[in-house]
Amino acid sequence: MPGPDQTQTPTQEPAETSEIGYPKELEAVYDISVTVSAVLGKATMQVNQLLKLGRGAVVELDRKLGEAIDIYVNNRLIARGEVVMVDDVKLGITMTEIVKSERQ
Repeated sequence: MPGPDQTQTPTQEPAETSEIGYPKELEAVYDISVTVSAVLGKATMQVNQLLKLGRGAVVELDRKLGEAIDIYVNNRLIARGEVVMVDDVKLGITMTEIVKSERQ
């Protein structure tokens, strides 16, 4: 029992976690599908320029070579990253920065 000048702090039980280390109460959302997009860059052009594009045409993007790409989940920017090779045949992305949400 604490003395007169001591306070007793309640002990808080740790939240129960799932197999993957997240709170169990979130399990209901684990299997929801989301769309992940990796955007290399963007360009703006007029329709007449677009119609002139043909095989071999190069469209200049707003990014420099080696600059981080944007990673979107359901059309919301969540991270930036780099393009990597997966199994020598596919492209992948490695996240290098998590983008803070503007909604807080």
